[in-house]
Amino acid sequence: MERRTFIQSAAVLSGLAVVPAAGCFSQSAPGKAGGKGKLKKGLGFGMITEELSLIDKCKLVKDLGFDGIEFNSPVDIPVKELLEAKSKTGIEIPSVVNKDHWSKPLSDPDPDVRQQCIQSVAQSLQDVKELGGDTVLVVPGVVNDKVPYEQAYNTSLVSVRELIPYAEKTGMYIGLENVWNNFILTPVEAKRFIDDINHPLVGWYFDIGNVLRYGWPEHWIKTLNSRIKKLHMKEFSRDLMNNEGLWAGFKVELLEGDNNWPVVMEAIREIGYKGEWITAEVNGGDRNHLKKLSQQMDQIFSYY
Repeated sequence: MERRTFIQSAAVLSGLAVVPAAGCFSQSAPGKAGGKGKLKKGLGFGMITEELSLIDKCKLVKDLGFDGIEFNSPVDIPVKELLEAKSKTGIEIPSVVNKDHWSKPLSDPDPDVRQQCIQSVAQSLQDVKELGGDTVLVVPGVVNDKVPYEQAYNTSLVSVRELIPYAEKTGMYIGLENVWNNFILTPVEAKRFIDDINHPLVGWYFDIGNVLRYGWPEHWIKTLNSRIKKLHMKEFSRDLMNNEGLWAGFKVELLEGDNNWPVVMEAIREIGYKGEWITAEVNGGDRNHLKKLSQQMDQIFSYY
């Protein structure tokens, strides 16, 4: 995937810098324990590999038990066509993934680069509003040998705050995701980052599989709590990582990695997760592959 490819050139994870905390907005209050609303299954559009029309792809995944599809944005497919596919198939588009936050990160030292990302995310916010969703996934920043950790933290905060007027105009959420970007590596720091921004339309798009390299997703879920706006799911094997290389850790299907799914789903239930969606971000395939994925997700959802 694009985000993974980009970070392969990044440096080995560095230590955390200490950044002072700020006051919390009311959104940071703990979620109601024991919430158990219906969860919806999503997948990324690029995971549908069969050569079909847009409408037929949407119909296929709907028939396989998926509720929604996540697209990259700014969208390449005309919004009118996406809305037609939604109307004819009943598929939902709950969220989009901004596609410029890696090549033009919000933490870039060059203000012109940051502005290009800000304008791209602004368009994504408009896209997802028109498509009937509510969240744009955004990588908050990247740390590398030329961008120090604390500088990235402070620059990213400024950039995200510049996005708030666009979020307010559309009423859409900005969901910051934990990825392998050498940045925001603990749940406490992720919580602090959101609280430093201090706005109800800025939260976390939490990826359950990405943190298994250096932590446990259930810990992140409980710490982030109501700050979580959406969830991505994937697997990861520490054994494969240690024996075959870092990226080999992702070469496991759902239910075959190190996620303790009963514990993870219990944590999601305990925080009263209100984002409804859990979207798979794994290898795609044909209808047989996607059918198996749908069944795997059903088994995981049963722990909820």
